[in-house]
Amino acid sequence: MKYIKLSTSFNFGEVVSVIIASVLLPFLPETPIQLLVEGLLYDFGQLTLPFDNVDAEYLKKPRKFNITSLKNFMLFMGPVSSVFDLLVFAVLLLVFKLKDVATFQTIWFSYSIVSNLLGMHIIRTAKIPFIQSNAHKFVYFSSILLAILGVVIPFTWLGELIGLVPIPAMFMPVIVGVPILYCFVAMIAKKIYIKKYGEWI
Repeated sequence: MKYIKLSTSFNFGEVVSVIIASVLLPFLPETPIQLLVEGLLYDFGQLTLPFDNVDAEYLKKPRKFNITSLKNFMLFMGPVSSVFDLLVFAVLLLVFKLKDVATFQTIWFSYSIVSNLLGMHIIRTAKIPFIQSNAHKFVYFSSILLAILGVVIPFTWLGELIGLVPIPAMFMPVIVGVPILYCFVAMIAKKIYIKKYGEWI
């Protein structure tokens, strides 16, 4: 359920972001191959979830797959992540006045990987992550490793192969700072969701 809800919510949010960006921007925010590589890296991070620790409260009663619960989660949390995608677009275009397409696509590529992997820790538990609920060491390790890879790949031959370019240092606060801001907002959204639906994962 963690994997399914994480995937549907983040993918739904990203689809919304791409659609909106495709309408507003004179270029694609990411190319298809960049989206595939980004998704592959993020999925590698999610593959460690079967090893993850499970909160004791979650195991008190049997759980059933509920399509309505999945739909509610996707439609509630997906747009939250999409808002921050659009915030990145706005910062790049309006604050930095960025016009180089390759740099724009590269920043969103790295930002999306870091944001999704960090956001995974907010969504994996109904509690406060890192404080009230700790993930398995495999989950922590893969998240850190893949987030670093997401930032490093644009500087490698693989990045060049898929149309990425080295990221100027001035954009690193966007790649790191916006995901951290997203986590705080997602924590608030999580409380609202639990209060409204009486459940989380």
